[in-house]
Amino acid sequence: MKDFRLYAITGEEFHPGKELVDVMEQAILGGVDIIQLRDKKSSKLEVLKKAQKLRELTKKYDVPFIVNDHIDVALAVEADGIHVGQDDLPLADVRKIVGPDMIIGISTHKLEEAKKAEEGGADYIGVGPIFPTNSKEDVVDPVTTSYIQQIETDITIPYVAIGGIKRHNLKEVMAAGAKRVCMITEIVETTDVRARCEEIISIMEEQS
Repeated sequence: MKDFRLYAITGEEFHPGKELVDVMEQAILGGVDIIQLRDKKSSKLEVLKKAQKLRELTKKYDVPFIVNDHIDVALAVEADGIHVGQDDLPLADVRKIVGPDMIIGISTHKLEEAKKAEEGGADYIGVGPIFPTNSKEDVVDPVTTSYIQQIETDITIPYVAIGGIKRHNLKEVMAAGAKRVCMITEIVETTDVRARCEEIISIMEEQS
């Protein structure tokens, strides 16, 4: 898969009054280089409509587009990938459905899950939540930066650190070894999304 650095997940509840596509476009212009649509509350039709718009946007900028959970939607819009959790369909079954070429990412919270994902053929893993987060319901306890260090030692596939990552703790995350980070509220809640993303990228470049 195409490598990435700053991964943005949609969070419409955090930017009321702003259009989803507009916010994500500003994020891309600011340096976000992979987008995930995560919507656990809308109807399937609404998720599909959002995915169609984001697929058009990400094609325009040549940015990989990932759909969370909804495998049928990912296939319908020809997304670049699908992201699943530990309680979703097993990785092998997801691969059977989406075929050999679609990116599959999976969330992991401990080394055992990460190793299983790697052995099962995941293209990348989510590593977290690193810090406490309110952007997702039923979230597990923070795994801290020590999990990043474990991943750095034992896992070879790409991973992205996620969960409660903000500008003020980004250096700590990168110092643990992370080269890719995922943010939601730190990106979408701000009034100037593009400038915020540029600031995040600048911090990352200073630490690399």
